Formats: sequence, structure tokens, C-alpha cells
Amino acid sequence: MTCYLKENYDVIICGAGPAGLYAANCLQKASAGKLSVLLVDKKSPWKEPVACAEAVSRKIFSRYWTPKEEWIRQHLNGVYFTAPDMTRVEYFQKDCGLILNRAAFHHEMADKAAELGVECHFENRVSALAPAENGLWAVTVCSGETESVLKTKVVIDATGPGAKISRRVPGLDALETGDFDQESAIFAIAKGVPHSTRHIELLFGQRFFEGGYGWVFPRDGETVNVGLVGGRDFLKTHPPRATLEKFIQEAYPDAKILAFHGGAIPCGQSEHPIAANGVFKAGDSASTVNPISRSGIVEAMKSGKIAAECALEWLSATSEEERREIEKSAYDRWMKIQGKTHLNYSRGKSGFARISDAQFNKAAHRLASIPVEKRSIFRIFWAVLASSPSILWKLKSFFI
Repeated sequence: MTCYLKENYDVIICGAGPAGLYAANCLQKASAGKLSVLLVDKKSPWKEPVACAEAVSRKIFSRYWTPKEEWIRQHLNGVYFTAPDMTRVEYFQKDCGLILNRAAFHHEMADKAAELGVECHFENRVSALAPAENGLWAVTVCSGETESVLKTKVVIDATGPGAKISRRVPGLDALETGDFDQESAIFAIAKGVPHSTRHIELLFGQRFFEGGYGWVFPRDGETVNVGLVGGRDFLKTHPPRATLEKFIQEAYPDAKILAFHGGAIPCGQSEHPIAANGVFKAGDSASTVNPISRSGIVEAMKSGKIAAECALEWLSATSEEERREIEKSAYDRWMKIQGKTHLNYSRGKSGFARISDAQFNKAAHRLASIPVEKRSIFRIFWAVLASSPSILWKLKSFFI
């Protein structure tokens, strides 16, 4: 049985992934611990497995959290781009990325939030959200067989894809539902796969990865995370697990699969609001995943920061009009720092899916002729366009 310190809170954060954990830390830092903040999640955030490829840009990630060696699996020096005919092209940039142990990273974030004064309760499931008296929200939380109803002024919904707690709730009907352009991603932990511990590998091709891509990410020097994400239409006729198994069998016949993991990813940037009536959405619940790369860790942290900042301003507001403006600004802030780019990516996604294997192969062959030390992102971009100018038309939505 869980014993909560209060019956009424300033903020209840539902979901302890990167968005919820970062929002909790930001809230308590900004308020100097003066707010009563409750963080709940249906499982402990450091529990394995975490359904994620775990790769981030070192530079961008470091703006939000200081990397620690104890939860870094690998330091990355570049990317291998692999065409359908298995032509591999290296992009080298020293210390450009990190492979995280996300479970251990989550543990540190949760510990830090608790140090700052956040009340954390894990293995606690939010089962309902409903309007209460005096403009408060009633949050029903289940711990085992025990059910508690807690009150709060503000809710941050970081519950992930589908955002079930805010569905069919009066006053929240217009909010983002966290399932826009939802796709299935699957990966296997495997050994016996040839790989570099300092590079990630991205694979392209219509046969296994139509509308998406495959990946091989290093883990501990022996095992890898090998997976795929494909377009929704492709996966309707190509079951993700069976497709991944077939790819691994053909590409890496000596591989031994240790485990499969997967989940849903909301891969589109919608134009729905992400806040209303004191409820702020963050992370996958707000559809903040990059529509092309399907990356979401740093994106979740960015949106968690916005939710925390808006919540703090909302609590200090003196009128309903001011609160409505703050809620509206949540979407505007997201669009300014990331959402507008994601919107263009989302519009151009269908064009990316139409790039043929022949075009991928031709681009890879051209890139392979450029010395590694001269393969800047700029040169890679123009080499791809020079190999197949029609790609520019297919991807026109990225640039307009």
C-alpha cells in the first residue's frame, strides 16, 4: 500500500520516462523546491527492458543533462549508412554521439528529482483523470489493490504513446492524443553481429525497411541492438518481428538473438494543442518524436522542460485569460524549438518512402568515391542529390 504525503498537490506528473523525469527536475529547480510535486509511473523507470535504441547526439543531449560514464554504453565516432546492395558509407565525426543505458540514466534522473523534493511513487498506475471542484483535477492512482484519489492544480501527462489518461475527459477533447501516424518499431538484442563499437549503422531498402530504416547499434562490445521501423502501410503486410527475424537471418547468419523488444511510436507532428485547463502534455504523449529518424529521447526532454516552464507560469497566473494564453503558448514554444522542423519532416515523409533501392544504391556508390575525411554532411547531401536529382522533388516538403 502506498502512502502519499498529501491529498492535494500543485503538480502531478504522470509518467516517468525522459519527459516526465526531466519535467520533475525542471519544476523543482525553477521553484527552489517550493512546489508540491508528485511523480507517478506504473513501473519503476529503471526497470529493464527499456524499449529504445538508446542513441543520442552527445552535443545536444549535454545541453540538458551531464553525461555520466556509469550509464554510457558507448561513445560514438560516426555513422555507417548502408544501401540496399550493402554498400556501406562512413560518416566520421569524433565523439558525435552516445549510446545510453537508459534504465540507469532514468535511475539518476529519478534520484535527482527526489533530492530536489519531488515525491516519487513508482509501480503506481494512473487509472483516471477527471475535473474536480474549484478548478482542480482528480487523479485516480492504483497501487496493487489500493486505489487513491488525489487532487492537483496542474497535470503533466507524460504517459507515452496513446495518452490514454486524457482521452474522453471533459475539457481535454481537443488535445493531442499521442497516436498521430503511429508506427511499430521492433528490435532484438543479439550477439554474433559484425559491428563497430564506435559507430551506429543505418540500413535502407524497400525489401525490409520500406518507409523507414533498419539499425545496428553497439551495446557492450559483444551484443548489439538490431532493429527496424517501417511505414504503417508496409507493416500491414510485413509483421515487424517476422520481418526483423528474416533480415537478421539473411544479413547475419551467425547471429544469435537473445531477446525481442518493441513498441509503438507516434511518428508524426500534429497540429493539435498540447495543453488545456491546466493539463500539459510532454514527450510521446504530445507526439514529439522526430518523424524521420524516430528519435525521441532529447525531444522528450525538451518538451518536458516546456511543460515544466508553462506549469510554473500557470500556477503564478492571476486570471483565467492569462492561464489560457500560457496553455496556448505551450504548442507555440514547441513549434519554435523543434515542432516546425518536425512538421516539415512529417509532410516530406511520404517522399522519403518513395526513394527507390536503385536511387539509394546510386547515392551510396557516389558517396563511397569521396574520401572519408571529406564527407561532411553538406557534401553528403549534395552528392545524394547529384546522384538522383529526382530525390529533391520527392523530399520537397522538407524545405518548404
